[in-house]
Formats: sequence, structure tokens, C-alpha cells
Amino acid sequence: MDGDPHIVIYGGDFMVSLSVLCEKDIISITTGRNIGRADDIEFSEKTAKVENLVVFGRPKLFGLLGRGKDIRISWSDVITVGKDVILINSPEIIQSEKNGRIKVDYD
Repeated sequence: MDGDPHIVIYGGDFMVSLSVLCEKDIISITTGRNIGRADDIEFSEKTAKVENLVVFGRPKLFGLLGRGKDIRISWSDVITVGKDVILINSPEIIQSEKNGRIKVDYD
């Protein structure tokens, strides 16, 4: 595994490196939409378990005006990590009917 970070994630019956996890598309089973790819992972400081997958916000005007809000997907919402995709069941992530962009409800 050339270039893989030395971070390995254990989950149930599987083990996957961070770089492999970030290559997979995240698909919501409630909408069937592609949310994006995991750009980062948040860990718990106390337990060292994965807390969230993070999809960075989309760039505004090629990144010159910053980015949109990041999407955080709780690890508990991950149903399975497959060969090509990560399936999630997250009711907070919904598809906007107007322009096809992803709308996220934040706390």
C-alpha cells in the first residue's frame, strides 16, 4: 500500500485504511443520492473510535470565496462499507428539490 496513511479503521468485521475509505462515495439510502467522498475522519479523544465522517463543503467560485459548510456524518449512521461505496442512513441529509444541491440540517 504505497502512500497509505498508517491509520487503520476497525469496524465490526472489516478493517480499512484511511486512504481507501476516502476513495469511496458516500450514498444515502433514504434519497439514493451521492453525498460525496469522505475528506476527513473525526475520532473520539477518549476512546479513539471513529465519531464522524467529514465531507468538506463545496468551494464557492473555485475556492476564492471559501467553502460551504462541512457535512458531518455520524459513524453510527454508517450501515456498511462496501467495495465501492459507503451506505448511510442519515435523515439529516436531504436533497433540495430546487437546484439538486445537498441541503443539510445543522444543530
